[in-house]
Amino acid sequence: MPRNTLTQLALTGLLTLLPLSGPLHAMETEEFQACLAGIESQARSEGVSQNILSENLRTARWQERVIELDRRQPEFTTPFHEYLNRRVTDDRVEQGRRLLAEHRPLLEEIAEQYGVPPQYLVAFWGLETNYGSFFGNMRVIDSLATLACDQRRSAYFTTELIAALRILDNEAMGAEEMEGSWAGAMGHVQFMPSIFLQYAVDYDGSGQRDLWGSVPDAMASAANFLHGIGWEHGYRWGREVVLPDDFDFSLAGGDDRLSLEEWRRMGVRMTNGDRLPAVDIEARLLLPAGHRGPAFLVYDNFDVIMRWNRSEYYALAVGHLANRIAGSAGLHNPPPTDTPRLDREQVKTLQEGLQSAGHDPGPVDGILGPATRRAIRDFQRDADKVPDGFPHPDVLEAFDVGESS
Repeated sequence: MPRNTLTQLALTGLLTLLPLSGPLHAMETEEFQACLAGIESQARSEGVSQNILSENLRTARWQERVIELDRRQPEFTTPFHEYLNRRVTDDRVEQGRRLLAEHRPLLEEIAEQYGVPPQYLVAFWGLETNYGSFFGNMRVIDSLATLACDQRRSAYFTTELIAALRILDNEAMGAEEMEGSWAGAMGHVQFMPSIFLQYAVDYDGSGQRDLWGSVPDAMASAANFLHGIGWEHGYRWGREVVLPDDFDFSLAGGDDRLSLEEWRRMGVRMTNGDRLPAVDIEARLLLPAGHRGPAFLVYDNFDVIMRWNRSEYYALAVGHLANRIAGSAGLHNPPPTDTPRLDREQVKTLQEGLQSAGHDPGPVDGILGPATRRAIRDFQRDADKVPDGFPHPDVLEAFDVGESS
């Protein structure tokens, strides 16, 4: 099976970030071995064979690089224009179109079985590993053992480590074949071990669920996963729309779900000027770059994409790339390139300021999530500004938050 260098795009929204409180230090060998001994006991009690534990867990190595990468995920600090433009490039679109044509019979067969259209499977493939170019070259057992013995998310990664050991116990593969990302994600579509166990399929009939060497297995597994977490056949993820000049921006970015008919009555239109389709479906409105940027109505399948990766930016990138691969043009209203870049400490300063002003941003965690955007929207409304929930420079200035260099 081919092995390549890592470009990890899948899990940045899934894994919650915490800022460093000081320099990183490697775990002492005795402490690491004691942690692994506890995990070995748990894995044995859950049915993992002793030979697998002896051959793999006892030889696991602490990887300081894994801890460094875990602490440096950029998902919540990268402006939308930068995030989207790095992931939905012309080259990636063209390659996706070629692969869609090359694998169309396979992908249409999978779509018939699982209900997920081919362009979405290719889009996930493109974002996760650049169509199989970057699987990751880190030993999965080492990565997961390191993260399981790190206090930040020990319970989650212990579960994933035991799942990886189960794969070695149940599948016809060895640990040297199980390479992946720094966080333990594997293969063409970067499945975590627990997802592999539940959703990976042997679609090509080889007798092995091979997410590294078999495109049929990888694509069918991705479709099986999406189907299993609620993909609705016959519906799209959402669409870019155009808002009327007098639009009430307080309806954007939150949990408000309105029918397409209600959005139509407000004057929301498709980008070609046509009225929204008369479909009985509800949608939320997202403004990832504020009121000056693109507007998106997103449907239930958008939320399914976010169950794969809990990042609105990621889900929008998947949807937009799928559209482009299927033949659509670029965005009608591309995001502005002058939006602020904020680091986590600056977001914390903003959250503290909003909190002091009586606008609840949720936890002061440095993450510009839905609660913080609602608080910004409340502040903007009180200050007679456009209430789009976006940290425009005037919002930052009001709370003495400088922009990152």
